Amino acid sequence: MSSNWTAPVMLFIGLFLIGGVVSFFRQGMKAGAVVLGALAAMAIGAGVLWW
Repeated sequence: MSSNWTAPVMLFIGLFLIGGVVSFFRQGMKAGAVVLGALAAMAIGAGVLWW
């Protein structure tokens, strides 16, 4: 495991944003869901690469 705290924080942010994607999609805000999905993918990618 990484001794850096940034990777787990980025993964947590990515998972939090995935929850926002689900919420936005249920409310019918598809454009917002797409934006949050892209941000979630970048955050999870950053967390994995930082690990």
